[in-house]
Amino acid sequence: MYKVFVVEDDRKMAGIICQYFKKYGYDAEHAEDFDAIKEEFCQYRPDIVILDINLPSFDGFYWCRQIRGISNVPIIFLSARSGEMDQVFAIENGGDDYITKPFHMEVLLAKVKGVIRRTYGDYAVSTSHNLLEIDGLFLYRDRNTIEYNGAKMECSPKEFRLLDCLAKKCDHIVSRDKLLEAIWDEIDLVDDNTLNVNIRRARKRLEEIGIHDAIQTVRGQGYSLRKSWRPLS
Repeated sequence: MYKVFVVEDDRKMAGIICQYFKKYGYDAEHAEDFDAIKEEFCQYRPDIVILDINLPSFDGFYWCRQIRGISNVPIIFLSARSGEMDQVFAIENGGDDYITKPFHMEVLLAKVKGVIRRTYGDYAVSTSHNLLEIDGLFLYRDRNTIEYNGAKMECSPKEFRLLDCLAKKCDHIVSRDKLLEAIWDEIDLVDDNTLNVNIRRARKRLEEIGIHDAIQTVRGQGYSLRKSWRPLS
């Protein structure tokens, strides 16, 4: 049974969401103390987080960063903010998806199911071959971890799926649509800016282990992971 942690300061809304997910076989709890979200998260140990942006004391972006410091659990932002930059900030702060209010519960359930499938289920990165190695770059598929020259970095599920998709076609162009299909269910609802943000995050993860300029943009076609990387000077 997957555990859903709902961080929503509208108590009535939070209760409705939890009851809806319980109806479909999930374990669901909502936050009680909005100054202790991280502590409640650690105590509950959820499989997925539904996180509002407008919260008391600290906003959802802050709590997303706090959670990302200790876990790569999928996070879906839920907010009345519909601006493009809010969605960009959500992704840059570690979010995996974004839903604007008002919304249909069926859509939220479908989003959660999709993220869970990609992270834990049928569409998760295969663990039948847990290790992929390319010119000293190691991708540990059972841990969402990359390694180069002894430096290791744990990635979010979305970052790792993006890197894995590129690595499997190393030195070949991977189309934008192919990358979108690897990490999102409804690619028609995802704009170019969202993919660009995730590419930047993937590049940053590589830079953090000493690989620079590995992900190349092929204008009008997609992206390519080139083996001509070099350590940062």
